[in-house]
Amino acid sequence: MAIPQIRDPSIRYLETAQAYDLWANVYDTDGNFLQALDSIQMKHWLPRMLTRLDSDRRPRPWNVVDLGCGTGRNTAALVEVADLKVIGLDVSPGMLTVARERLKDVVASGRLKLDVLDLIEQPVPASLDNWADAIVSTLVIEHIPADRFFRQASRMLKPGGFLLLTNMHSEMGGISQAGFVDPSTGEKIRPASYAHTIQDVEAKAAEYGLEVVDAIEEVSVEPGMVTRLGERSAKWVGVKVWFGGILRKK
Repeated sequence: MAIPQIRDPSIRYLETAQAYDLWANVYDTDGNFLQALDSIQMKHWLPRMLTRLDSDRRPRPWNVVDLGCGTGRNTAALVEVADLKVIGLDVSPGMLTVARERLKDVVASGRLKLDVLDLIEQPVPASLDNWADAIVSTLVIEHIPADRFFRQASRMLKPGGFLLLTNMHSEMGGISQAGFVDPSTGEKIRPASYAHTIQDVEAKAAEYGLEVVDAIEEVSVEPGMVTRLGERSAKWVGVKVWFGGILRKK
């Protein structure tokens, strides 16, 4: 369900690419607690996905897409893994500029490719059809209708390939959405967002041949987490803010 725009003169709504282009320069430093929580969770979930790939005895190198790679937060972890071929895709050229600078040595080596892809407006390139052994996509589907996201992801995955998916929980999405304060204007900037429930995600995924193989987990902010996540998380204590899990293409 699309989150409706609030009639508030202090908030400016932009297309997703435009919003993230503006957000790019402060995205990793503006105290986004959900991003901090996601990074903590990925220390658990990424090894779990790699273990599943290894258990399949898939021939290496494995092809992995970081779908909605942003500034390269997860991409940086992926390129540290031996025998991975990584492609990072994002709708925002501005976010990719930051990722290229962050990972310039890996890009120069040819072990990483970064490119623009608008999952809503563009089809998956033919070169990526059935290419990926795995996809990592964190805090991305919030900005995309679920049917479109899973159609595109399913096209990229090989049969038996894995999708590691995380997102803002719909309980949080029913109250707020992704956004930031533009330091140059003081305006609150928000892109289009959708409050996807876990049930909707599982149902839409199934329509495109993806089934949950590691049960989707939900995370609420607990009082003891605030110090680690940052002061902006304090008002979310007791609220489910994140979910994540691993799906597999049949």
